[in-house]
Amino acid sequence: MSDPALALEVRNVTKRFPGVVANDKVNFTLRKGEIHALLGENGAGKSTLMNIIYGLYSQDEGEIYIDGERADIKDPNDAIARGIGMVHQHFMLVPVFTVAENIVLGSETTNGPTLDMRTAHQQIRQLSVDYGLEVDPRAIVEDLPVGLQQRVEIIKALYRDARILVLDEPTAVLTPQEASDLFRIMRELSDRGVSIIFITHKLKEVLAIADRITVMRRGRVVGTTTPEEVDEPQLAAMMVGREVLLRVDKEPATPGDEVLVVQDLRARDDRLVETVRGVSFSVCAGEILGIAGVQGNGQTELAEVLTGLRPAMGGTVYLGGVPIPFQEPRFLVENGLAHIPEDRQKHGLVLSYTVADNLVLNTYYQEPYAQGIRRRSGPILQRAAELIKQYDVRTPGPQALVGTLSGGNQQKVIVARELSRPVRLMVANQPTRGLDVGSIEFIHRRLVEERDRGVAVLLISAELDEIMGLSDRIAVIYHGQIVATLPAEEATREQLGILMAGGTVAERQPAG
Repeated sequence: MSDPALALEVRNVTKRFPGVVANDKVNFTLRKGEIHALLGENGAGKSTLMNIIYGLYSQDEGEIYIDGERADIKDPNDAIARGIGMVHQHFMLVPVFTVAENIVLGSETTNGPTLDMRTAHQQIRQLSVDYGLEVDPRAIVEDLPVGLQQRVEIIKALYRDARILVLDEPTAVLTPQEASDLFRIMRELSDRGVSIIFITHKLKEVLAIADRITVMRRGRVVGTTTPEEVDEPQLAAMMVGREVLLRVDKEPATPGDEVLVVQDLRARDDRLVETVRGVSFSVCAGEILGIAGVQGNGQTELAEVLTGLRPAMGGTVYLGGVPIPFQEPRFLVENGLAHIPEDRQKHGLVLSYTVADNLVLNTYYQEPYAQGIRRRSGPILQRAAELIKQYDVRTPGPQALVGTLSGGNQQKVIVARELSRPVRLMVANQPTRGLDVGSIEFIHRRLVEERDRGVAVLLISAELDEIMGLSDRIAVIYHGQIVATLPAEEATREQLGILMAGGTVAERQPAG
């Protein structure tokens, strides 16, 4: 028998994949009404364990107990029937459906032969009120900001009577304001008896919201503790197995000539709404210019225009003094542009390709990887093996599908590809989103190294600590316009927060 005070108990669970032991005799407990954080590097086995609990994978060994009784969870339907809900890092929503249609999908209420959407709307509104998850059941999901889409996922789990809720990297795509709102919701849920497993890489968040913390490393549990017993450096060391530098270590910049010059740039989003409205700035060789702003203020469209993924409505962009043609990524790549995209799976990788093929996506037609129209596998695999070692990509080998790697290792593949050729300008858009502290440390170090080699780095990030730690100058974007540019050493969180919200620097001065 298991302890009836536990909502969930995992005993000695092991899961193997070809060449990898993803979970190695894992033990984990979740108390009723508890927020239990699960920490670990990318590839530590956190998501594998949760996928076993949710029925997406079957364990090779071990047992799972729910409410004190052994549970044989064969698929997600079994998990849902036993009161387990899961909100994935990449939301499982149908964009063109309404909120209500997404929530009831697969669990429809009927009135005779027809759907009873009126009752569904009433139930959803009541859940929204009960748990502080206000959202319009009639809204189309693709029209909602990311924070509200996440609420839809949580309501969908509660609609199915979830008593155990797994949140997989829930703040990876949220603004700081949306993350704070999520924490309020999590605490409300736990106060009402819902047990929450909170998977994240963000140490500050864990210490702020968790009741207990379990750390995994390379498929094993290395310890369970509480926020009162540890601090950020201790948690980071548990995760990585060594001391981790949590601050950016860099010397003052020595900027050179202007590499990127943007003049009066204008662009629309996919809804044809103008989101980049007369933006002008420049980035010099040997400096990092950080673009700070709340997500949704034109950063995505700005990055896509600069990297050839979106047409501009107007304005001019110069790369090394030469005006660039919009929507010609190959021209930009061949003239020294490197790009870490905001969405690594959509714009950075081909998930069904191997690691080796992804590492030559923008050079596959050049020697030594091709001879005329003939592809040369030998040099491609040799180069991949070199980059995998140099960038510490955790993969079974060059021919593993990149879609099977963890998020952090997928990001390392992109960084390895983009920085393993001559580069003049690096556009890094949310380069550490969803990554663990070890991967963040690695990518920060590489960006600083590129700066010190004379590369111009344009950093776009929703993480204010990242902007302040890496940047030499900071430009604040609000409603598609650069509202201020200031030296990083003079910027404060208060000042940047006011500017990001549309205020002015003068507003922080005391009256009188």
